[in-house]
Amino acid sequence: MRSFTKLDLQYAHRFYGFKGEAQYLHGHTGVLTIEVEDTVNMGVNMVFPCNEIQKTAWDVLKNFDHALVLREDDPLLPAVLGVYEQQGIKDGAPTNSMRGEAFKTELAIAYPECRLVVTKETMTVEGMIKIVYDLLKDKLNIAKLTFTSGVNGASQEYDTKNQNKDRCPLCGIELQNGVCPKCGYRH
Repeated sequence: MRSFTKLDLQYAHRFYGFKGEAQYLHGHTGVLTIEVEDTVNMGVNMVFPCNEIQKTAWDVLKNFDHALVLREDDPLLPAVLGVYEQQGIKDGAPTNSMRGEAFKTELAIAYPECRLVVTKETMTVEGMIKIVYDLLKDKLNIAKLTFTSGVNGASQEYDTKNQNKDRCPLCGIELQNGVCPKCGYRH
């Protein structure tokens, strides 16, 4: 069975080197749907608590929210960083409260202190799905990711492992050595 949740991401980007309107810097509201799969545990009656899917994903993905996403070879990148440097906000500002943990993968690097994500490839809906899967594949048993942005959308299904983990009957969180890390329940 699957559980799923949705996250809204507000971001700005452009398709460097493309022709048409997407070559200009513009913003979107993106909607990411994350589906996880596993067996339904007796007593818990859920695959995975949706609020925990959201929390796990948001810890990483908040780097994309209200961020500028540019490809690594985009000539706007050094210009933006130069302006941030002049304004004294390149290394963060007191009002920057939406920082996730910095990450560096083959596909993307997050610079949360300046609300910037630099990608290897153009940040299309398909590209976002590849980045998200890369970031979350070891944290969630992802069965499917769907990302929509404006009128564009894409989805990808993945092979899952039947993990059948022992979960807390009170909140559905995986037990760690027989103890729920969220509520303290002991098995």
